[in-house]
Amino acid sequence: MVWLGEETEFVPCSQAALLLSVLWMPALPPVASRLLLVPRALLSMASGSPPSQSSPPSGSSYVPGSVSAAFITCPNEKVAKEIARAVVEKRLAACINLIPQVTSIYEWKGKIEEDSEVLMMVKTQSSLVPALTDFVRSVHPYEVAEVIALPVEQGNYPYLHWVRQVTESVSDSSPVLP
Repeated sequence: MVWLGEETEFVPCSQAALLLSVLWMPALPPVASRLLLVPRALLSMASGSPPSQSSPPSGSSYVPGSVSAAFITCPNEKVAKEIARAVVEKRLAACINLIPQVTSIYEWKGKIEEDSEVLMMVKTQSSLVPALTDFVRSVHPYEVAEVIALPVEQGNYPYLHWVRQVTESVSDSSPVLP
């Protein structure tokens, strides 16, 4: 659709005609030339069409959702490091990032609480989340430990393959106990 000026009326036109009209209008070429600098993904988001998704390299066996990112909060860095090291040693996760000094505001036993905590971001196989949860519950100092997991639909396929490879032996064996 092209706006015809003062008359607040729109008329249909082809995309090629619209492009030509934009390029020929003296005030718009600077805007049009700047559009060339906008990444294609942003333009497709602005147009409402989804950006093209990269597919796994040929031969990749990654199944979307087979790896998860789990999140665990701890009262301090010492506890977080102890749990993280034990989880990685038991191969319940390939990698854990510790994010210090997150502020948690939550309701607990009828009161609003605010605490400084350390957030653990755990990369593991989705099939290991129950074993990870059981282990964390057995060693965590909180009465109710936070362990939540989100499936990873896509990402860097070599990294996702590495996560599965590092934790593969655990997923094929019996549950891991503390």
